[in-house]
Amino acid sequence: MAAIDPKTRVELEAAAFRRLVAHLRERTDVQNIDLMNLAGFCRNCLSNWYQEAAVDRGITLSKNESREIVYGMPYAEWQQRYQTEASPEAVAAFAQSSAHTAKDKA
Repeated sequence: MAAIDPKTRVELEAAAFRRLVAHLRERTDVQNIDLMNLAGFCRNCLSNWYQEAAVDRGITLSKNESREIVYGMPYAEWQQRYQTEASPEAVAAFAQSSAHTAKDKA
């Protein structure tokens, strides 16, 4: 791997983050429960991580503010426009994966 200086590494990571956020904003057809079931994280997780990073740096950022950064609009608006009812299969898969995760953390 090529040597990458710390400043460039942060710039590359920021660019990758912006591209991920843009991709998730475009893929409104993909529901958060589907992301959780397939990847173990969703838009809300990403916004929580963003908020936690802000707090670590002494920046006050509410949950709603961090969600708006990720969703590109207020969360309630995104839910109204794009969120659909989860299928029984998706809910069951989420419940099973959540139970597995909780068990692993114990």
